[in-house]
Amino acid sequence: MNIPIDWLLEGEPWVVYRTRLDLLGESETSSSLMKARQAMLESADVKSVLTELMEWPGTVISSHKSAGQLFHKLTFIADLGLKAEDPGMDRIISRILNHQAEEGPFQLPVNIPTHFGGNNQDTWAWALCDAPLTTYALAKFGLQDDPAVCQSIIYLMNLVRDNGWPCTVSKDLGKFRGPGRKEDPCPFATLAMLKALSAFDDLREIPAAHTGVETLLHLWQESQTRHPYIFYMGTDFRKLKVPFVWYDLMHVLDVQSNFPWVLTDPRLLEMVDLMKSKADEQGRFTLESIWTVWKGWDFGQKKVPSRWLTFMAWRIIKRVESHSSA
Repeated sequence: MNIPIDWLLEGEPWVVYRTRLDLLGESETSSSLMKARQAMLESADVKSVLTELMEWPGTVISSHKSAGQLFHKLTFIADLGLKAEDPGMDRIISRILNHQAEEGPFQLPVNIPTHFGGNNQDTWAWALCDAPLTTYALAKFGLQDDPAVCQSIIYLMNLVRDNGWPCTVSKDLGKFRGPGRKEDPCPFATLAMLKALSAFDDLREIPAAHTGVETLLHLWQESQTRHPYIFYMGTDFRKLKVPFVWYDLMHVLDVQSNFPWVLTDPRLLEMVDLMKSKADEQGRFTLESIWTVWKGWDFGQKKVPSRWLTFMAWRIIKRVESHSSA
């Protein structure tokens, strides 16, 4: 099975840009890559997302799983490759930096009902299912060395326990905690933290990263019997789905494949093989589940192969194969 490069290069500007950069290894200064990147920035779809993000933080969070939440769209444009110096990004970034908790993480407006342990009021706060993602995006935008971003990632990574990251929220949210045993790791918080750490070159090898990766691999091993905080790794988890919003196969593989030392682990390779088994004869992948808020995008339908999903899948495969042949 070969990468359908020609087919990918016939796609949307962001697919072309990331394909040239990540799969073909073109230089950032090559004319073809610069042309693709400019076309991405001028795309009506990308401009539409940026327009939404300029009103950060958007509506009060009712569900972290909602794909329409602006912090998920923020991570999407970070995954596309937008940078702090791109048009409109200064407004978005300044609005994020304006709300940082004293301890470090960036805040969002949240309203937790009293019967869930909250105070039933709109509150600027953070949780381990949003703060790491905001920090990840800022780092990917090129702010890895910004003091505020560094303060955030240092505080968040130090919340790790022996079995990964727990369900943790800021003190502003009272006693709120997700539906699970207090001593269990939260699979999504752990995934989000690993995603954040992956954006910092000097943090990919730290003990906390090893702990988090091992936690998710162990949960995969015991996916039939262990479901902490009601996060399953069953049928729905295994459906191919992008963009990355919640806890699913593609998201876990994309995050974990950023850590070179795990790329030969049999448990990771088992997940990769599962993903690869879903390709068609041309090496293309089709969505098996979608986020309806992204309807109209290439990955907002399940009828034909998706170039963005196919690119994401092949980037994971390339990371694994490049490491095994090194």
